[in-house]
Amino acid sequence: MSNLFKVSEAAALALHASALMAGAQGRLLRTREIARRLNASEAHLAKVLLSLQHAGLVRSMRGPSGGSQLARPADRITLRHIYEAVEGPLKVAKCMFKEPVCGRPRCALGGFLRDVNQQVVDKLRNTRLSDFVLELGG
Repeated sequence: MSNLFKVSEAAALALHASALMAGAQGRLLRTREIARRLNASEAHLAKVLLSLQHAGLVRSMRGPSGGSQLARPADRITLRHIYEAVEGPLKVAKCMFKEPVCGRPRCALGGFLRDVNQQVVDKLRNTRLSDFVLELGG
């Protein structure tokens, strides 16, 4: 089992839905509208949006004219903020297996794996949502 960086369906939904909200220019987007655009389950998306809301990234309003929008400007939200809101804190893996199997104090591939994972973490931390604005098309 690998500990390499993975993007779950929930994290992918969070990233794409956030990009759609960034493109909405503050307009409230209904969950149904976002789910249709992303070809996703409305129920799953609702759970993802709730995670984003709990992390302070999204603001939601209930009711017939309700929906969701970003809670702060897209240039103040990083992809790491979004990813960690859904998946929890990113950790830099030191082994490709859940439990080391080499039987050695240092893994021959450990340094390489650590470097690759650190590059992913750094890229997510340094990339702003404003770089990935998606327009909500028909």
